[in-house]
Amino acid sequence: MLRLGGAVGKTFMIPYNAFHFKTLCTAKKSLAPMSLTLEQVKRIAHLARIEISDDEALTTQGHLNGIFQLIEQMQAVDTTGIEPMAHAQDVSQRLREDAVSEGDRRAAYQAVAPEIEAGLYLVPKVIE
Repeated sequence: MLRLGGAVGKTFMIPYNAFHFKTLCTAKKSLAPMSLTLEQVKRIAHLARIEISDDEALTTQGHLNGIFQLIEQMQAVDTTGIEPMAHAQDVSQRLREDAVSEGDRRAAYQAVAPEIEAGLYLVPKVIE
């Protein structure tokens, strides 16, 4: 098992997809508040192969339940008519023109190849 050590007091970032997050927020407004019990935290640690003491489990329970409370606060916000965002700023990527910048050098590359057939490179068989 992996020892958790001092990781309990650290901040962890949880990535999410904005579209799915908004979908979850609108779909679960009628559900009861979510929180984890100490037994559930210990079970999650066991499934993740993390050895966790009772004190660490209690601290982790508080952190996770705090995250759930924050999610409940965000779910309470009325977001009707607001489009999900993929980025916090309204930015667009600069793209170059899609133009060929190199000539066809296929014949030159195949001229130095050990074996070719019908324009394909032949390689030794490695899997029987």
